Amino acid sequence: MPPAGYKARPTTDFAKEGLFNVLVNEIDFEQSSLLDLFSGTGSISFEFASRGSKDIIAIEMNAANAGFIKKTAAALGIAGSVQVVHHNVFDFLPICHRRFDVVFADPPYAIEGLDTIPDKVLDGSVLADGGVLILEHPADYCFKEHPCFVKEKKYGNVHFTFFAKR
Repeated sequence: MPPAGYKARPTTDFAKEGLFNVLVNEIDFEQSSLLDLFSGTGSISFEFASRGSKDIIAIEMNAANAGFIKKTAAALGIAGSVQVVHHNVFDFLPICHRRFDVVFADPPYAIEGLDTIPDKVLDGSVLADGGVLILEHPADYCFKEHPCFVKEKKYGNVHFTFFAKR
């Protein structure tokens, strides 16, 4: 059960299913490392793990959510694959020295600085060469003019924009 007070977006399951229908043709899950930013209850981390990913780091600032991810990973027997870091994403990115094949960011839609996330990830050192950043965001944002834009997938008000380092 998610932590008290957690509210999922109504289209999350539909959007997540659509996203993974795309990713299954683009990512070798068993060989890919994942940095899951703004992890929430860890659903993206768990989806990657269920598809064979064994190198997942979930960044979550809310202590209850971070605890929930750890507890659930242990219950599922994947605690060795999913590492949880209780940290603010904006503070974590500059100090992270690992590189990941996939960086997924699902910030709160009302968060200040949502539009800066692609540059913070792409200008930093967390995305491996040939890696992909996937940003979940509402329809209010459009990143098609960003120099690293690859594509956008829309599922109702949930948008996933894909970026690659150039």
